[in-house]
Amino acid sequence: MKPASLWPDHHLPAHHVPPPWPGREVRLDGTVTYVRDTPATGADAEPALYVHGLGGSAQNWTDLAGLLADRLDGQAIDLPGFGRSEPGRRYTIPAFADRVVRWIEQSDRGPVHLFGNSLGGAISVRVAALRPDLVRTLTLISPALPFLDFRRSLQGRMLPLLAIPRGERLAAWRLTQLAPEMMAQQVLEACIADLTRISEQRRLEAVEEIRIRYEASHYAAAYLRTFRGLVSSFLRSYLPGAGSLWRLAATVRAPTLVIGGRADRLVDVRVAPQAARVIADSRLLMLDGVGHVAQLEVPRTVARAVLALLADARRHGPLAGTEASARRRDMAG
Repeated sequence: MKPASLWPDHHLPAHHVPPPWPGREVRLDGTVTYVRDTPATGADAEPALYVHGLGGSAQNWTDLAGLLADRLDGQAIDLPGFGRSEPGRRYTIPAFADRVVRWIEQSDRGPVHLFGNSLGGAISVRVAALRPDLVRTLTLISPALPFLDFRRSLQGRMLPLLAIPRGERLAAWRLTQLAPEMMAQQVLEACIADLTRISEQRRLEAVEEIRIRYEASHYAAAYLRTFRGLVSSFLRSYLPGAGSLWRLAATVRAPTLVIGGRADRLVDVRVAPQAARVIADSRLLMLDGVGHVAQLEVPRTVARAVLALLADARRHGPLAGTEASARRRDMAG
C-alpha cells in the first residue's frame, strides 16, 4: 500500500454539472439491464465500467464519468432490481458479480477499468479476484467489505427487518410514508457529509430516482434481499471457507485505488485502509469531511486520483503473478 497521488487539476475539464448520460436497455440472460454510456472525448480512451452501491443507480457516476471521458470510455450499469433494470432472481454478491462479468463479456469491452462504490465495491473486488483477465485497474470508493460492528453504520438499524417474516412488506410500506422529496433528503443526508457540495440539479435527480423506486413494485424486496445478502457475506468472511471477501481481496493483482471518506456514516471508516493493506498493488486516499459517495461529493478530487492511478499503471503495469488466476476456480464457490 502507498498513498494515492493526485493528478493536476488543470488536466480536468472546466467545472459544469452535466445531465445524466444517455441510457439504454440491453437484454442480458433474459432480463433487461439498463446501461448509461458516457461518450469518450479522447481518441485513445480505454473502456471503463462503473458499478453503484446499495439503493443507488448508474446516475451516481454522472460527474466522475464526465470528468474522465478524455481517458475513459465509460459505461455505468443499473444492477438487477435497481435503477431502471428489471429485478433479478438472486440478490447476492456472487449473483451481482456474475451479472457484471456477463456484461463485460457480452459487450466485448474487456479488460475494463472497473469502478465500484459501496456494494459495488464488494462486487468489483469479487470480479477482479475471480476474473483478472477482465480488469485493467480497480477503483474502490467506500467499498462495503466486511465489518462486524454495525454500530458504525446507519444501516445497522435495518438489521431487525431481516428477522421479520416478509420484512420487505414493511420496507415497502415505509417507502410510501414519505414524500419523494423527504426520502431523497434523508438519503442525501446519510450519504453526503456536506450537502452544500450537491447542486440543485443533482438534488432534483435524486428526487426523480425516488419516484422511480415508488413505481417499481419489486424495489423494496430487491433492497432488503440485497441487504440480507450483504450481511450474509460479511458473516461468511469471518468463517473458514472460500467465500470470504477479504480472502478474495488478497488475491487481487490489478493496480488499485481505494478511496474512503472519514465522515462516512454507512461503511466503517476503517474498511478502506484495511482494503488497501490487503490488496497488493494499492493506493489509499482518505478524505476529510467527505461521506459515503465521494464521486458525488468531491468528483474532481476523485478524478485526479484516478488519473494518477492510470498514469502509474501505464508506467509500471500490474504486479507480476498468477495467483488470482490459479485460484479463480477454487474460489468461485
